[in-house]
Amino acid sequence: MNSATATSSAGTAPLTGGLRALVALALALGTFMQVLDTSIANVAIPTIAGNLGVSTDQGTWVITSFAVSNGICVPLTGWLMQRYGVVRTFVMSVLAFTAASFLCGAAWSLSSLVVFRVLQGAVSGPMIPGSQALLLMLFPPEKKGTALAIWSITTLVAPVTGPVLGGYISDDWSWPWIFYINVPVGLFCGLICMRYLFKRDTPTRQVPIDSVGLGLLIVWVGALQVMLDKGKDLDWFNSPAILTLCVVAVIAFAAWLIWELTARHPIVDLSLLKGRNFMLGTIGYCLGYAVFFGNIVLLPLWLQTQLGYTATWAGLVAAPAGVVSIIVSPFVGRAVGKVDPRWIATIGFLAYAVSYFMRAQLTADASFFAFMLPQLVLGIGMGTFFVSLLAILLDGLPPERVPAASGLSNFLRVVASAFATSITTTFWDRHEALHQTHLAESSSAFSPALQSTVSGLQSLGLTDPSAAVGVMTQGLVHQAYLLSSLDYFWISGWLCLLPLVLLWLTHRPSGGTPAVAAE
Repeated sequence: MNSATATSSAGTAPLTGGLRALVALALALGTFMQVLDTSIANVAIPTIAGNLGVSTDQGTWVITSFAVSNGICVPLTGWLMQRYGVVRTFVMSVLAFTAASFLCGAAWSLSSLVVFRVLQGAVSGPMIPGSQALLLMLFPPEKKGTALAIWSITTLVAPVTGPVLGGYISDDWSWPWIFYINVPVGLFCGLICMRYLFKRDTPTRQVPIDSVGLGLLIVWVGALQVMLDKGKDLDWFNSPAILTLCVVAVIAFAAWLIWELTARHPIVDLSLLKGRNFMLGTIGYCLGYAVFFGNIVLLPLWLQTQLGYTATWAGLVAAPAGVVSIIVSPFVGRAVGKVDPRWIATIGFLAYAVSYFMRAQLTADASFFAFMLPQLVLGIGMGTFFVSLLAILLDGLPPERVPAASGLSNFLRVVASAFATSITTTFWDRHEALHQTHLAESSSAFSPALQSTVSGLQSLGLTDPSAAVGVMTQGLVHQAYLLSSLDYFWISGWLCLLPLVLLWLTHRPSGGTPAVAAE
């Protein structure tokens, strides 16, 4: 779709000058809001959990519920845009997202917040692909690069702003404002697009929807996610509920797989996985993003619950990665059509691995700069990873299949990130318990070292022996979480090296800038 096509079909003159800039700003803010809400809650999880009277583990449902529902609804975007038009689909999505954001801020319990986050994620599916499609429609073909630059910058600025803004709001305001701030932005975006773009909407047509495939998708993804989230609380497969969820997920997945491979109009076109570049590129894309997302969930959680960081400072630790990625991305965008994208992707995976290995050297008393330095390296990975992997996995596909391929890869990426969140918190808690057991075995109540430490604490004013032992126990827990975090960082580093093998089994892409709409 280009501006000429859209204009001629609508019979209206193209927008120019300040009016076009105003509409472009509204579209960019739509992208910004949606991406922001994937990261803004991360640093606020301990605050939200504390205010709602639940554990931080349960609080991560705020992240996973949004990611899963968003991932499930991404494949619907193409059907919605064909059925109702790009402009109407985008505007309705933005306004529904705004309403859901208000409900999230007004939530009175974790259960209500999770329900509203599910709604928020579900209705936000068309926002990113819609904003990109409309920006390309808004600008003439010779300014397509400008449109993509506006879209790309907003998708990179939001992850930088999210942790800092989320931390500031949690510390100095109250956590509901994390969601309330979407309301004025969403209304501005929706009303501007409604006023100036409705007459320029794309043609619509009746297209069938794969309701069976969509239903099975919701069942198996939902059952698997609940199983992963509740497993650690219910002792995994010793629980009948977890066993039931596992059976439901397996049966529904098998039925969905068979249906999608045989359906005439599948909700997810799995035949795309027959292409070598698409299949191997998507595996690398999902694995790299899952590890990345698991780490951006764990780091602020560890900093706040164990190391005494405020939400604001935890956000400031994370922010440099986004700043570096913004600086790197324009150079990568120009290079991807000239340099073999496999080399650029290799740099991205290596930067990720180096960043995680640097984190694995951290200590509990490390300085703010020591925690921030790996984030600078991570930014190089962020700036090179996404564009290069998309160039690889979309290579060789005919234009009419690019939207479906982009939708499938993004659906798998988003679902992988939600699963990674649950696996990360489970690993962190399980390995903390393991390390705590080992540490406790080497520091019994009768050990001379512990007795000497208790005596030292008593000499500093802790006259009650039980209080002194309590301080020691708390220090042991902090140390156990430190060791568990370092284990996770080491594993993350090695997992980022594994896709390099798959990467070089792909064909060399033919070149050109990939389309990245996540329809």
